Amino acid sequence: MGTKRQHVVIIGGGFGGLNVARAVAGANVDVTLVDRTNHHLFQPLLYQVATGILPEGLIAPPIRRVVQSLPNTKVVLAEVHDIDLDRKLAIAKTPNQSTLELPYDFLVVAAGSTHSYFGKDEFAEFAPGMKTVDDARYQRDAILSKFEMAETATDPQERAEWLTFVVIGAGPTGVEVAGQIAELAHQVLPKDYSKVDTRGARILLLEGAPAVLPPFDPKLQQYTKHALEKLGVEIRVSTLAVDMDHESVTVKGPNGVETIRARSRIWAAGVQASPLAKMLAEKSGAETDRPGRIVVGPDCSLPGHPEVFAIGDMANVGGLPGVAQPAMQEGKYVGKLIKARMDGDTGAVPPFKYFDKGSMATIGHKYAVADAFGRKFTGIIAYLMWGFIHVLYLIGWGNRLGTIYTWMRALYVSKNRGHRVITFEQAQYRVEEGSNSVRPSHYLASIQKGGEASPAPASEQAPAATKQA
Repeated sequence: MGTKRQHVVIIGGGFGGLNVARAVAGANVDVTLVDRTNHHLFQPLLYQVATGILPEGLIAPPIRRVVQSLPNTKVVLAEVHDIDLDRKLAIAKTPNQSTLELPYDFLVVAAGSTHSYFGKDEFAEFAPGMKTVDDARYQRDAILSKFEMAETATDPQERAEWLTFVVIGAGPTGVEVAGQIAELAHQVLPKDYSKVDTRGARILLLEGAPAVLPPFDPKLQQYTKHALEKLGVEIRVSTLAVDMDHESVTVKGPNGVETIRARSRIWAAGVQASPLAKMLAEKSGAETDRPGRIVVGPDCSLPGHPEVFAIGDMANVGGLPGVAQPAMQEGKYVGKLIKARMDGDTGAVPPFKYFDKGSMATIGHKYAVADAFGRKFTGIIAYLMWGFIHVLYLIGWGNRLGTIYTWMRALYVSKNRGHRVITFEQAQYRVEEGSNSVRPSHYLASIQKGGEASPAPASEQAPAATKQA
C-alpha cells in the first residue's frame, strides 16, 4: 500500500453508501460522505410515521452519529448536481447555494430513487408519495386533517369524500399504507370523535396488475387480499388511475371508467432512479433501464471508469431489484474492491454475487407475508419475522429498543397511536384546494431540475421488506 492517502467520495447516506464507508473504515483513505439530508432513512417504516405509529427520529438517525465510529469519514450536507469524470470531481451545492468541489480517487454514487408517475408528472400535485421524512410528515398531517374535516362537515356527501382514501399501487408500500389507514380509521379513532363514525371510512387500493403484491407467490397474494378485505380495504385490481384532481381520481378498470370522489390520494405505484443515474449514463456511455437505473458492470463500476461505482436503487446490477438487501451487499462488495485495488491486487475480488434473503410485507397488526428460506409464511409467524428483520436493520440499539417499546405501547398495551400531533395551520395547508403543490417533495425537485426517466410498470417493481438504498 502506498503512503499517499486516497480520497473516496460517497454520494448518498442510505444502506449502500453507509456500507461502503464501513467497509473502508480501516483502509488508508479519507472518506467524504455527502447527502442532501443529515439523516440515514429507513424507508420501509416511513408508512408507520405517516400513520402515527412511530416518530421519525427512530427511523432516521443523524448520519454524523451513525459514522462517528469511523475516524476516516466526514459528512457533508450538500446536493451533488454534477460529476466531472475526466477531472474526477463531484460538484455540489451547499444549503447557502455555494459551490463545493469534491475531488476523488474513487467515487461511489448511491443516490437512491424517487417517485415515478409513469409519464403523468402532473399527478405529483394530487397524489403525493412517500420517499422522504418530509413526505411521511405531510401524509400524516394530511390523513389526520381529513378526519378533522369530516368531524365538522354537515353535508353527508362532503363527509364521505373526506373519509375516502385512495392508495394507488398495491406493492408492499401500498399494501402497508392501506392496511394501516384501515386500522387507524376502524380501530384507533372511533372513540376519539363524537359526530363522525370513522369506521365508515372507505379505503381503496388500486393496482394495475391482476393481483396485489404482483411479484409475490400466488398463495401470498391471496392471503394478502383476504387480510386486507378483513381490515375493510376495498381492492381494485387490473385498474389504472387515468386522471385526478384535488377532489377525485378517475380510474379505468374491468368495468370501464369511473370517477371516485376522494379528498386523499396516496401514490405507491412505482419508482425511478435518481437523476444522477441518467447524468452518469450520458457521460460514460452506459445504458439505462426502464426505471432510469444506470446499467453497471459485474463489479458495479461504470464502463471505462473503474474508479466510479453506482450501487443501490439507482443502479442496475445484473437486473437485481432496487431494494435494501442488494444495496447493502453491493456497498460491502465495493468497499472490499476499493481496498483491493488500492493494494494493487485487481484480481483478488471476483464479480459481485447477490445472496437473496427473501421478501416480506406487512398488511396490518398480526397480518404479514414472507417468502424466505425457500418457504412461504403468513399470519403471525410472518409478522414476527417481519418485525425481527426490520428492528435488526435499524441503526443503533436505542432506536431498536425505542421501536419495540413504541410498537408494544401502540399495538398491544394502549392500542393507541401517540404520534398524531397536528396544528390548525398544518390542517389548513393539507385540505385547501391546490395546497398540495407546495408540499416538500424530492420528486418534484428532480423534475424541476430536468431529471427524467422511462419508468417500469408497477407490476415490474420487485418488492421487499426493505426498500431504501
